[in-house]
Amino acid sequence: MLASLAVRAAPVAGAEASGGTVTEDAASLYLQNCASCHGVNGEGGVAGPSLKGVGAASVDFYLRTGRMPLGAPGQRPQRQDPIFDDEQIRALVDYVVGFGGDGPEIPQVRAGGDVRRGWELYVANCAACHAATGAGNAVGGGNVAVGLGQATDVEIAEATLIGPGAMPRFALSQEDRDALIAYVNYLRTAESPGGAPIGGFGPVAEGFVSVVIGLTALVLVALFVGRRSHEGEPGSPLPADALTEAAVDEAAATRAGEGRA
Repeated sequence: MLASLAVRAAPVAGAEASGGTVTEDAASLYLQNCASCHGVNGEGGVAGPSLKGVGAASVDFYLRTGRMPLGAPGQRPQRQDPIFDDEQIRALVDYVVGFGGDGPEIPQVRAGGDVRRGWELYVANCAACHAATGAGNAVGGGNVAVGLGQATDVEIAEATLIGPGAMPRFALSQEDRDALIAYVNYLRTAESPGGAPIGGFGPVAEGFVSVVIGLTALVLVALFVGRRSHEGEPGSPLPADALTEAAVDEAAATRAGEGRA
C-alpha cells in the first residue's frame, strides 16, 4: 500500500533527460524494490544508507551481481542472479544518479592488460582476502571475500572503485586496472601442474582432504591385514559342545583326584 502511494506521489527525476516513459518505469521499479530501505528520494533510512552520490558504478554493481535488492532488511548482501534485466538496470542506474552527488561512473575496460603487472597488483592487494587462486576466503567478522570466478571484467573494475562490503577502494590507474583484470582472467584458465586443485582453496582444504583420505586408507589397510593374519590359524580340533563336555570331565577328574589324596 505504501509503495503504491509512493509511486503516484514521488517526483519523476530527470524526465527531460531520460524520457518520460523510461523514467516513470524506473521510478516504479525503484519505489517497489528500493524505497522502503533507501528512502523515496534516496535519502536513506534506518534500514539502508543514502544513495545520493554513490555513483553509477555502485548502483550497476549491486544490481548486476544480485546483491540488491535484499529480500528483507538486515540480510547480508551476497552474489546471486539479478532480478532485473539489462534495460531495467540501466534505467535504475540513471534514476538513482538523478538523486544528485558525485560518484564513480561505470568504468571502461580495455583488453590486453599486462598480466605480470596484474599479478604484482593482485598479490599485493587482493590475494590476502580472495586467496592466491581467486577462490575467495573468510576475512573475519562474518565477512567473506567472494570467489572471482563469476565476476565480469566490468564488475571487477567497479568493485575496485566502490569497495563493496569489507573491501577497500583502490585508486588504480586505467592501465593498472586493466592489468589486474587480465590477471584475474588468467587465474580462471591457469593449469594446476601440482595435481588436483581441489577448488583452489589452498593448503587448509588440501590438508583436510589429505587427512581424511589418509586416515581412511590406514583404517582399511589395518582391517585387511588383520583379516589376512587370522586366515592361516588352525581351527579348533573339537566342536564347541565337545569342548564344553571335555572341560566338565576334566574338572570332575580333578576333584576326584583331590578326594583320593
